Amino acid sequence: MKTDAPILVVGAGSIGERHIGILQKLGYKNLYVFRQRNLPLRAIDPGSVRIITDWAQVEAIKPAAAIICSPTAQHTDQTLDCLKLGMHVLVEKPLSHQLNALGQLRACIVQNDRYVQVAYMLRYHPLMKRLKTVVENQTLGQLLSVQSYWGEYLPDWHPWEDYRSSYAARQDMGGGAALTLSHDLDIVTWLSGSFIETWHTLTNYSSALEINTEAGADVNIGFASGMRAHCHLNFFEQVPRRFYRLVFDGGSAELDYFKNELIVQTKNNKEVFELPNFDRNEMFEAQTRFFLAQCSHPDRAQLALKYVEESEQIIKMCN
Repeated sequence: MKTDAPILVVGAGSIGERHIGILQKLGYKNLYVFRQRNLPLRAIDPGSVRIITDWAQVEAIKPAAAIICSPTAQHTDQTLDCLKLGMHVLVEKPLSHQLNALGQLRACIVQNDRYVQVAYMLRYHPLMKRLKTVVENQTLGQLLSVQSYWGEYLPDWHPWEDYRSSYAARQDMGGGAALTLSHDLDIVTWLSGSFIETWHTLTNYSSALEINTEAGADVNIGFASGMRAHCHLNFFEQVPRRFYRLVFDGGSAELDYFKNELIVQTKNNKEVFELPNFDRNEMFEAQTRFFLAQCSHPDRAQLALKYVEESEQIIKMCN
């Protein structure tokens, strides 16, 4: 997509500002930001974007693409609104908190021949990509099991705001640990390269957090390949921990997300891959580049439908 193309960013919280910064780094200057309230921007020069609070103005501009960064409960409706105006859409995860509008979304994608991608940026982490290659090439043999663990403390995420009013803490806005941290459900499925056959989700409401959603979830997943996975997700862990462990019939691999370290080993060999200076923005930038390139793909609508199918499965596991 040409850098002079008008691009719309819907929502300008922390993730919205991150996307704006990345677009500007990539040379995109014709940027519009749709907000329900025109609050001060925290990290973006307000003179570098045009703020819109009336959707009729968006209809007049007709942006080429949109990046949706609003609360989860608004994702599907806003994606539909953008598709109907001919925009390609990168929508922050999860695609939705419920399933009832996904049929309409599929029809709208096909009817308008637009590309939709769900922003699971963990797929673009260099160490995750290396893990994916290990799985696909069967470097350590067949993948047998995956364990992922992600625990962080919700009040520490955005110290400048009351966590109790954040979308992650509110059921009506599509929050909860399972959906908010669903990056791991996506990455485990992506790494497996197989279809989900069965799952069982156990939710945890027992923390002291003042939220009306689950604070934790454990998801067991059975894949058509025979591989089994367990994902643990929580909002209540005050000492953050996040790792991914894969066991093959010829060895194992473990990725420590916070250390940016991947250990691949067999009985007789051990390799350590490190990214000591890794910047998280590299994932978002790679994701944005991929999205913008896919917008011109001849099979973009079919590729978009695959994202909807994958997201539907994730939503089912979280409800």
